[in-house]
Amino acid sequence: MTPSVNVVAIDGPAGAGKSTIARELARVLNLPYLDTGAMYRGITCAVLRKGVNPIDDAAVSQLALATQLEISEDGLLVDGVDATVDIRGEAVTRAVSSVAANSEVRRDLRERQRSWVALRGGGVVEGRDIATVVFPDARLKVFLTASPLVRAQRRVAQIGGDVEQIALDIAERDHKDSTRSDSPLRESENAILVDTSDRSIEDVVKQIVEVFHG
Repeated sequence: MTPSVNVVAIDGPAGAGKSTIARELARVLNLPYLDTGAMYRGITCAVLRKGVNPIDDAAVSQLALATQLEISEDGLLVDGVDATVDIRGEAVTRAVSSVAANSEVRRDLRERQRSWVALRGGGVVEGRDIATVVFPDARLKVFLTASPLVRAQRRVAQIGGDVEQIALDIAERDHKDSTRSDSPLRESENAILVDTSDRSIEDVVKQIVEVFHG
């Protein structure tokens, strides 16, 4: 694989601040931004729209390969239909881990992610296996984390709900993502670890930019 000179790979669990920080980092570095989690949510949205069982690996794989995703700064189209709001809904959130654990789905989306970056000559790419699997040759690898309480509070601020229930949902998602057999969530050996719990977005982005240019 050609070295991904201009790729900043950002991984981390739900609520660690990946999307907010990655988006701002991309702006500061003048690089394209790709939210790979939105792609998995897009496939999940298609699965639910078609009435397919998220744990039916064969049916999900077949549907994923036929699903068109158009991702941009403005949102996400799934088979030409706007899914920007739907992919952040409770139904998709509860089903996405099952879809994301599907090896055929992961293989397909990895190739789409690499093609997206190759077409643009680089980017800030965030997800859960970017530094470890998708772009192991990234110029910079970052693993973002935060305390469980902070992560739950951030999710509630985004989508509403009960902090305790959201915390339980996040813990379940963490377990599924970190124990799946294909590309589990884990920190890359040569990634910088950044705890965002008590830090501003600007402070975290400043640190990453300094390392990027260092």
